[in-house]
Amino acid sequence: VLSFIIFVCYIASLAASFMMAPLLEFLLALFLFFAYASKLNEKFKGLHWPLMDFLRCVTAAIIYFAISIAAVSKYSDGASKAAGVFGFVATIVFAIDFYITFNDLVAFLKQGSSDSPEGRKSEDEDSDSDSD
Repeated sequence: VLSFIIFVCYIASLAASFMMAPLLEFLLALFLFFAYASKLNEKFKGLHWPLMDFLRCVTAAIIYFAISIAAVSKYSDGASKAAGVFGFVATIVFAIDFYITFNDLVAFLKQGSSDSPEGRKSEDEDSDSDSD
């Protein structure tokens, strides 16, 4: 929702050249929302969904921070200033989401790595008993 508000503010401002970044972020967030809602993450296990969400949060925070600084400092109309302020708020929101997603990603990766050593340990125990 915040990305859509920023997109509308950039359309109404003199800084309309920055409108593509919020639009792409809004569409990507909408796609991931529907993918999680329709349980596509359970159907397509080959994709690393937490990593995709992590990368989306990191890039969105960096891009929103950069275009917000440019919009606030370069343009003087009210819509550009509003888009810049909403962009700074979006940067904070995406940074918080980045932190939460990072913790989920670490748990996801630990879960995947904890399954493999157990399987190797049982194979090693079997091979040691055969050699004696």
